[in-house]
Amino acid sequence: MRLPPPDRAEAEVLRQHLHSLEGALDWQAAAAVARPWIEAARAHPAPFWALESLLREFPISSQEGLALMRLAEALLRVPDADTAIALTADQLGRADFAGATGHSDTALGRLSHAAVALSKKFLPDADGSTGLAARLGARAVVTATVRAVQLLGQQFVLGESIAHALAQSARTHRAQPHVRFSFDMLGEGARTEEDAQRYLASYAHALDAIAASQREAHTPALADGLSIKLSALHPRCEDAQRERVLAELVPRVWTLCERAAQADLNLTLDAEEVDRLELSLDVADAVIARIAAEQPQWQGFGLALQAYQTRSLALVEHVIALARRHGVKLMCRLVKGAYWDAEIKRAQEAGLAHYPVFTHKPHTDIAYLACARAMLAAPDALYPQFATHNAGTIAALLQMAQRHEARFELQRLHGMGEGVYREVLREPLIGCRVYAPVGPHRDLLAYLVRRLLENGANSSFVHQLADPACGVNELLRSPLQLQPASGLPLPRDLFGPSRPNSIGLDLSVQHERERLLRSLQAHRALALPQVDEVPADAVVAHIARAAQRSLQAFPAWRHSPVSQRASTLRHAADALQNRLPEFCARLVDEGRKTWPDAVAEVREAIDFLRYYAAEAERVMAPMALPAPWPGVTGETNTLSLHGRGMWVCISPWNFPLAIFVGQVAAALVTGNTVLAKPAEQTPGVALAAVGLLHDAGVPSDVLQVLHGPGETVGAALVAHPGVAGVAFTGSTAVAKHIQRVLAAKDGPIVPLIAETGGINAMLVDPSALPEQVCDAVLQSAFRSAGQRCSALRLLCLHEDIAERTLAMIAGAVAELRVGDPARIDTDIGPLIDAEAHAKLCAQVERLRRHGRPLWADRPPHDLAVRHVQTPLAFEVDSIADVQEEIFGPVLQVLRWRGDAAQVIDDINALGHGLTLGIQTRIDSRAQALAARARTGNVYVNRNMVGAVVGLQPFGGEGLSGTGPKAGGPHCLPRFCVEQTVTVNTAAAGGNVALMTAQRD
Repeated sequence: MRLPPPDRAEAEVLRQHLHSLEGALDWQAAAAVARPWIEAARAHPAPFWALESLLREFPISSQEGLALMRLAEALLRVPDADTAIALTADQLGRADFAGATGHSDTALGRLSHAAVALSKKFLPDADGSTGLAARLGARAVVTATVRAVQLLGQQFVLGESIAHALAQSARTHRAQPHVRFSFDMLGEGARTEEDAQRYLASYAHALDAIAASQREAHTPALADGLSIKLSALHPRCEDAQRERVLAELVPRVWTLCERAAQADLNLTLDAEEVDRLELSLDVADAVIARIAAEQPQWQGFGLALQAYQTRSLALVEHVIALARRHGVKLMCRLVKGAYWDAEIKRAQEAGLAHYPVFTHKPHTDIAYLACARAMLAAPDALYPQFATHNAGTIAALLQMAQRHEARFELQRLHGMGEGVYREVLREPLIGCRVYAPVGPHRDLLAYLVRRLLENGANSSFVHQLADPACGVNELLRSPLQLQPASGLPLPRDLFGPSRPNSIGLDLSVQHERERLLRSLQAHRALALPQVDEVPADAVVAHIARAAQRSLQAFPAWRHSPVSQRASTLRHAADALQNRLPEFCARLVDEGRKTWPDAVAEVREAIDFLRYYAAEAERVMAPMALPAPWPGVTGETNTLSLHGRGMWVCISPWNFPLAIFVGQVAAALVTGNTVLAKPAEQTPGVALAAVGLLHDAGVPSDVLQVLHGPGETVGAALVAHPGVAGVAFTGSTAVAKHIQRVLAAKDGPIVPLIAETGGINAMLVDPSALPEQVCDAVLQSAFRSAGQRCSALRLLCLHEDIAERTLAMIAGAVAELRVGDPARIDTDIGPLIDAEAHAKLCAQVERLRRHGRPLWADRPPHDLAVRHVQTPLAFEVDSIADVQEEIFGPVLQVLRWRGDAAQVIDDINALGHGLTLGIQTRIDSRAQALAARARTGNVYVNRNMVGAVVGLQPFGGEGLSGTGPKAGGPHCLPRFCVEQTVTVNTAAAGGNVALMTAQRD
């Protein structure tokens, strides 16, 4: 690794940054310089359509601002009038623009509020009902709104083409000769190779156009330039695909470097997400080495460096060392960072020890200044470019640059910060470069929303500058103070003190990947214990002996304190956390899982143990009734839960650790004994889990594992007369068979908790973002080789967006690596065994006869790996044609039109009800469809797999299960019996409590 790990303790890092700034900066003097800039910017505010003014009129923290931002994000890509009307009505209907009119300080502001409020009157109600006049009015409102969004975009995008942008920049050059531009060709990261080639051609064309527009001799520092995104040039720009990326991406970047070098222009690699940083540096290193060898005179290559990362100073120091090692000079843009919210969420989901970005805004400011000092101190290696809209930061930069006598330039975003920069650039010796997005309005949406979020946050200088309630002293308060505690709960603390979050591994970090690979080597080198199956002719007798031990152990375990049982689960969770790499290796080796899936599954098992421990202490605490009211005098009523007896837990092979542990832990912590039968394909994982629970304190007779086929061992377990309950995860057919067996037995009525699969669907309407849909489909349908009960089986695409979306999905599927799950770069591993593979092949053959394949079958990358199936998709004519669950990487696709509610009704008619995905930007539609769906888990605008324990309780209805949901607050009572104890407290001598409480 080139840099420290990304998740570093924030306070420790900040102490180092503050130390580096000692004696390097006089903040009070910088604030004095910045004060007149702020006063002048406020005295001569930006026009109404500028960002500062928009944020003042419609702050994104308000319902009005949020509604307009969400409308701007989606409206221009909607292809049909009906959806556009529904989207506009949905978003404008969320806020009270009329009520907000009186709060505006300007006539234009009041007019804009009133115009929006009036427009709402022409839009349909939430139920969509409209008359002809209203419908005509609605179309007019949408047309006007589309035009307003386009005009808004023009304030932040320099031109819809590079030719238009260069014409605009030429006017600026004539008025302000010391202002340059760095053009950014707008677009999302490539999903397909076709996308990547299109972006490459766009970049090359832009460089040629910029070169042709430079009329005078120049250096890169004095000419316009281009910013490029590595993720736009390769569809798999991620660390797991490092070898492939370096082989394919470096030559693409080099072709652009040659063009830029020949024209002596600045070419900057834009900063992206934290998990791409190491790979970006590998690419940059390879490119810089070639520059040194072939274009040593060119000093225009550069990188954008993010100050909000906790390793930002280490990054700057590494880039300086890189430039010196190769003997080149780089142009480096220092930015504060634009993906803060996404980085926070990723760290929380991954269970990192710390956040990779600072959680206090002033900490980012400190890091920015520390990085700037380091850059200014290395004039031989770097030409610094400081991108900021903060007046105090600009003044501090000028002060530090003067001390170092260093050359540099400032940068701002097009359409932002113009008031402050108008004042700063009155000094003609200060150079400024404008970061200017270029592209059609359709592509500007994601950029625009990102800029609004970044600069509209309450802590943003741009937001505070536009807020008259924020005084100048507040704006110029020194950031040079350390906050010792994180500004957000750390990922481990997300669920409170009684349930620590499981800690994951960051697979973008090399030494973490190496830990896993070493654990696999060690696992394969071990002589693993033999898993003995019960002989078929001895099954009944063997189970009878196990059941006798279990029933004998039940009374003592049932009466043990719930705190003791919960503590045992917590000890097991801690042990599993410490042995996470080992259990990941077991899942990869025996369960044939990819590494990301293995890490996620071990974490889920840890979460089950800790969640059920905390839940048991909650639900099994005796409850005085009728809490909180006093009830009838002279008696007490107490409700308590207790274990039922001996439970049979039958778990599947697709989650051999998480589901196995979840079932067993729920039964154990509620005071039951357990006979566990894991899947015959993955006995080793189950045996290791049972050993871990025994080591944590679960007596061996309380938890016993019995290996063997379901037809013999499973059937005999279910049929045993002493069974008090069955927890089962598997097929609907087997669940129904268990239900019939239990119903036919004499004795107590035995509860069954069954979680089965389903024909899980995703509905996509025309307002959905195709890139987001593509990502969600790949993760939901093909991750884990489609071997999840929650996996997407039926994609329902609106016909207006089907062609483009399906082309994107097909192209993205072509980039997936299918093969050996032990390889870090494998996306899709094999099916579990020959039987599963044969069944899938038969189902695919039926689809070939009755459906229409959407792409050709491709060979896997690792031909030696058995039972591999590359992803497939088939188009079908109706939802009713989809009659069975296909447990593998096979997707069926339906094009729909008309009423989305009818699509949901048709999905409901299939009888399954496990998971449903909804992709729409119309919030009221998403809520209405979710309410209409008879489905256990509904996911809106995201993938539909990977339910998190305690956050997304998981389980279905209908043919998909009985409930209660695993990992939810209603799960544990199902494992219990309830007892109410009523005591007549007045039996001996009368009602003392009532008499002593009597008042005269």
